[in-house]
Amino acid sequence: MTTIKTLPGLLLMALVALLLAACGAEQSADSGAAAEKGKTYKWKLVMTWPKNYPGVGTGPEDFAKQVERMSAGRLKIHVYGAGELVPALEVFDAVSQGTAEMGHAAPYYWKGKIPSAPFFSSVPFGMNATEMNAWLHNGGGMEMWREAYEPFNLIPFAAGNTGVQMAGWFNREINSVDDFKGLKMRIPGIGGEVIHHIGGQSINIPGGELYTSMQTGVIDALEWVSPYNDIAFGFHQVAKYYYYPGWQEPGPTLELMINKQAYESLPDDLQAIVEVAARALNQSMLDEYTARNASSLRDLVEKHGVEVKPLPKAVLADLKKISHQVLEEIAASDPMAGKVYASQKAFMAQTMSYQAITEEAYAEARRP
Repeated sequence: MTTIKTLPGLLLMALVALLLAACGAEQSADSGAAAEKGKTYKWKLVMTWPKNYPGVGTGPEDFAKQVERMSAGRLKIHVYGAGELVPALEVFDAVSQGTAEMGHAAPYYWKGKIPSAPFFSSVPFGMNATEMNAWLHNGGGMEMWREAYEPFNLIPFAAGNTGVQMAGWFNREINSVDDFKGLKMRIPGIGGEVIHHIGGQSINIPGGELYTSMQTGVIDALEWVSPYNDIAFGFHQVAKYYYYPGWQEPGPTLELMINKQAYESLPDDLQAIVEVAARALNQSMLDEYTARNASSLRDLVEKHGVEVKPLPKAVLADLKKISHQVLEEIAASDPMAGKVYASQKAFMAQTMSYQAITEEAYAEARRP
């Protein structure tokens, strides 16, 4: 009888013990989450651009400041210019291997590693900045981009755009595609492959080395970005003709790539802050170039006497034909490149039909 009378008491004690254990586990989990929330992260961001270079170089600096501000100092990012921590064209490997947690670059620099990479930046006669942003964030582009980078331990984000670029700087007039033959030109990505197909030589040189390369004859011509950046490097001092439009880069998206393990180590709120800050940089950089390119072009013409010339229509027609051939070859040679190219073509066909009666029609209507 004694055993029977004490059984409820034993059950009650066991229940209390279980409840106390559960509360202890919950408090432990809460303490762990609080500790994670209070942890400070110090990251390195490496760039393919010179430190403090207008637009592409200052954008990542602004990104780092915004992240630190929004995180109340919990995520601090030190930005390194090209060559400070790693050479400009080794940014991809540095972030992939964890030497730095983040990198800022142009995806077309990595076409030797990932054939589809240039499609996530800009392709000749492809989408402009508005269309690229729409495709990436609302047309399935971002999902494919992350699929392409996943084997390299990287998570990419769109993080800047310069808008339609210029065709480049030359010391000879371009009257036909034959004028590209034998030309040594700094032009990366798929545009470089087009020049190679014509009979020129495409050379990929970091921005900080371009002035000297042009001055010493290492290259005969170059394309870099647009007036805002080109005047900063002083290309008007080493080249005579400035051609447009930038058929090779109509809407070049820049990237923020993050080491996967580093990103996954962040708590959810810091991941969200990084994502939002990258999206803000993507738009603010385009805004900056839209404003500064116009005033910089005026200075090049009025203060420096630069001769700005349009590429002849026949040259553009030939470049377009050859570009399509090159793009089809790349798409056929790599499954991911083929998948991305097909998606972009379908998306651009839709946007072009709409822009024809909106953006293009309005631009034509407002001309003097």
